[in-house]
Amino acid sequence: TVALHLAACGELGQKSADQDLSPTLSSQSGNNNPAAAPADATSSSDKKVFFGDLHVHTKFSFDSWIFGTRATPDDAYEFAKGEPLKHASGYVMQLRRPLDFLAVTDHGTYLGMFEQMDDKESAVGQHPLAVSLRAAKDQNDRSRIFQEVLPRERGYIDFEDDLLDLGVVSSAWSRIIEAANRHNDPGNFTAFIGYEYTAGGREGENLHRNVIFKGDQAPALPFTRLDGKNNPERLWDWMDAIRESGIDLLAIPHNSNGSNGWMFEQTRRDGSPIDREYSIKRMRNEPLVEVTQAKGTSETHPLLSPNDELADFELMEYTIGTTKPSKPQGSYVRDAYLSGLMLDRQGSGNPFQFGLIGSSDTHTGAGSFREDDFWSKSGLMDIQPQQRGSVPTDNGEYLDTLNRFRSASGLVGVWAHENTRDAIFQALARKETFATSGPRMKVKFEVMGNNVKNLAARESGRDANSVTMGGSFSSKSERSPQFIVSALQDPIGAPLERLQIIKGWITDGSKVEEIFDIACAQGTGEGQTSSCADAAQMSEGLDCSIGEGSSGFSVSWEDPTFDSTMDAFYYVRVIEVPTCRWSTWDAIRAGVRPNPDLPTKIQERAWSSPIWYVAN
Repeated sequence: TVALHLAACGELGQKSADQDLSPTLSSQSGNNNPAAAPADATSSSDKKVFFGDLHVHTKFSFDSWIFGTRATPDDAYEFAKGEPLKHASGYVMQLRRPLDFLAVTDHGTYLGMFEQMDDKESAVGQHPLAVSLRAAKDQNDRSRIFQEVLPRERGYIDFEDDLLDLGVVSSAWSRIIEAANRHNDPGNFTAFIGYEYTAGGREGENLHRNVIFKGDQAPALPFTRLDGKNNPERLWDWMDAIRESGIDLLAIPHNSNGSNGWMFEQTRRDGSPIDREYSIKRMRNEPLVEVTQAKGTSETHPLLSPNDELADFELMEYTIGTTKPSKPQGSYVRDAYLSGLMLDRQGSGNPFQFGLIGSSDTHTGAGSFREDDFWSKSGLMDIQPQQRGSVPTDNGEYLDTLNRFRSASGLVGVWAHENTRDAIFQALARKETFATSGPRMKVKFEVMGNNVKNLAARESGRDANSVTMGGSFSSKSERSPQFIVSALQDPIGAPLERLQIIKGWITDGSKVEEIFDIACAQGTGEGQTSSCADAAQMSEGLDCSIGEGSSGFSVSWEDPTFDSTMDAFYYVRVIEVPTCRWSTWDAIRAGVRPNPDLPTKIQERAWSSPIWYVAN
């Protein structure tokens, strides 16, 4: 089994559309005894890794327009394919390597409205709010008027909205659909039709989802928070109806970190109990969750995972657009995984059996995935280092702004047979995905063995004794199965420090989690669970040099805590050696010391979708 998987790692090293990967893998077994892995091993699978972004806003989003963005969906797709794109400030944005796929996901509510409000010749442009918008003296004035429109956009008004024009929305939606179909190039680049369903609470409690359509068809209008009264359960009803009409689609929640516990509540929105029907419906419609993006990472929180030394990663701990603290419970994915196990044990099914992706949530039409070339996300609102709090203003003080929590994240990786809508959508639907905080690390995670029973093998046609990330299995043995993990660094990124498996289960009604360092670039502890020493530390001079680490790992691991009677989940976390954070790069370029209140370094990472163990 190990030999076969090491051979499969050759696929990780083969050339894709945007990379030439040919490093020698550093292989380690579960007891941390290194063994050589062949650099030229051939693949035993015909799946390849493709990288993309499923969360991109253009000028048709109400907030993007206010932020100064004038990029069109066509511009966004061209940028993803490698073309330069001019930022509202004049800065030229360009990827070093093109993406393999992209979805433009402008806000469904007030879609295209602000562009029309800026046009004095249009009917919408004659509304008093539109006149005020055009008369705004500066960006702050425009933002003030934007705040007056927000209650309408969010559905929190008790009068008829005389500003919203569904004809404008329909026109913008048609242009988005046309752009996606125009740029879709099977085998070379995949362009998905999509939009953002932007539900939430009055205090910024986030219930946002991106809705991605499989093919070239979409409904006449997107379903929005105004249709569903800010209740995602109504979105799922609509999605089921759309699917029955022949249009396949899925939804992806994001920024659960800013939901104040709403995203992963253990009740329905009306407070009634979750049942198995609810769980099945949620998983049918939203099999994935966006774990990292520009507004922070939602994996876990130090208060939820006090024994996880890497839990404090790119956190943004407020509800969206506010300085109100967001409650950790119900807001982070690892805790939701544990809650799902508990609900399933109680007979309610598991409504939180999500795969993981990352995306950017850029509002410039262009994702900023690199710390050393960071243009943030909100156009003219955060393009300058002073606006981001990384460089002091003229009076020598740092702005205390939410922009300082911005992140140069993230991307989604999928394992698919080819770069087409059908193949990538199917990979998303079966959760054979992983998230990264920006670098294009490659991650493969499987369970293999004669005692492994793939619970979806009959339906999927997969090997009954092999389960890939996103899947579930049971065991015919009381002994731990073999978990096979491979990871390769981004060929133009930093080397890897460690490879981890995170496990969660329920014991005596309590949530339990454990982090296993299963491979280390250098330094290990003793006992069944290794503990990696830091592979590298940045120099005090903050010259942003990169320390030594591993180009990759390939590991066979058995769980020393395996209990065949207990349900559990496992997912992989890949950690790079420390590198300079974007805020440090800002300070170096400005010739000032980094803001002491901001992290100077970052350990970029990737997360696989989990594999779930189901006890017999």
